[in-house]
Amino acid sequence: MPDSISEDAPRRSWLVVGGGVMGLKIARDLIARGQDVTIAEAAPVMGGLTSAWQLGDIVWDRFYHVTLLSDSKLRDVLSEIGLESEIDWVETKTGFYADGKLLSMSNTAEFLKFPPLSMFERLRLGGTIFYASKIKSWRRLEKLSVEKWLRRWSGNGAFEKVWLPLLKAKLGDAYKQTSAAFIWAHTARMYKARRSGAKKEMFGYVPGGYARILDQWVNVLTEQGLTVRTSSPVIQVATANDGPGLDVTFGNGGTQRFDNVVSTIASPLISKSCDELTSVEKQKLDAIRYLGVVCASMLLKEPISPYYVTNITDTWVPLTAVIEMSTIVNSETQLGGNHLVYLPKYLPDDHEGLNETDDDYKEKCLSTLEKMYDHFSRDNVLDFKVARAKYVAALATIDYSTRLPPIVTSVPGFYALNSAHILEGNLNVNETITLGETKLADEVWPDFVARVKTPHPVANLQQA
Repeated sequence: MPDSISEDAPRRSWLVVGGGVMGLKIARDLIARGQDVTIAEAAPVMGGLTSAWQLGDIVWDRFYHVTLLSDSKLRDVLSEIGLESEIDWVETKTGFYADGKLLSMSNTAEFLKFPPLSMFERLRLGGTIFYASKIKSWRRLEKLSVEKWLRRWSGNGAFEKVWLPLLKAKLGDAYKQTSAAFIWAHTARMYKARRSGAKKEMFGYVPGGYARILDQWVNVLTEQGLTVRTSSPVIQVATANDGPGLDVTFGNGGTQRFDNVVSTIASPLISKSCDELTSVEKQKLDAIRYLGVVCASMLLKEPISPYYVTNITDTWVPLTAVIEMSTIVNSETQLGGNHLVYLPKYLPDDHEGLNETDDDYKEKCLSTLEKMYDHFSRDNVLDFKVARAKYVAALATIDYSTRLPPIVTSVPGFYALNSAHILEGNLNVNETITLGETKLADEVWPDFVARVKTPHPVANLQQA
């Protein structure tokens, strides 16, 4: 990474649209290349899906996040801003809710005793996971449906009893269009974490959560020259009529000119924000299907279970999983002696469930927990808030990579770079940071350097 301006890259102004971790990473790398960078975030606070909020007397992440030992790019960022050495690492356990019972599935012995499956079905399920972890060429998996691939390797029994309920809980009916690369990405990340040294499931967090990470990161970048605009949604990006550059219209009606714009927001929103994109570009951007999420954060006096994640195979449960965050985050030092639980439900971006009222979702969650856990009581709940996001992760549909929109668009200086371009992993903070770094270096920056060598014709005429 260059630390100063190069001969081929004169100083220019850049707007990064979206103040999530990808936007911050791109801003950081552009500043390191000697550029003037502004970042515009539509929300009042930075962070996007990693932003935090007040829950009772604590401030913690709106959606659940952890760091794995193998998350090298995220740990590099944390090291740069002085927080990597503070990560608390915790060994975690995994649970399953199946046939009305809460079961532990945290090691090989427990896996081999998993009651819903016969011994033969368990062996086939384990063999599938192991085989997936060894696959290097994800592209061939992208051509197969996840159902077809899992039925082939795990058998119908394990698929119907385990895989199908999990797929429906995570993807809804969209699992039918999802490729086998989806399972490969999830399996590869967890195996990579175990290969990183601990040989067990170790998750970490920075004390203070992402509120602290974001504050520290933004402060460091601001000191390096970053300009931050919050509550500044980008409405339109258009080529300037009277010279080089792009005129950007913000939600408050103001307009500012930048030499370059990198948009990291969801693909359908990028399509709406630039009328000059070709019809083919717009079609590709609009065609990307996303998973959305409704996710409750619940602050409790007492914990629910000893498992960080409880996967759910009983189809009557209207939740994707139960995430007991306080199995990782220190209750006494970080949560005021209380316990934090996330209750997510992932849904396709056009699902009406994303518009369910907070009160209805709260009642659904609490009544479900009362049925799942005999010891659970509503009197144990100190605070309950519901967060929503329509565009969380692009669905890895069949032959997904062949239909991706270009990062370098037909509009000079306008780049569309977001998490939809993650191909060799699943959506998480580390993958997002990695993608931002790689695609900026391999596609955005070379295009910029090539363009600045060719003067804009209007600017040339004015100089003459």
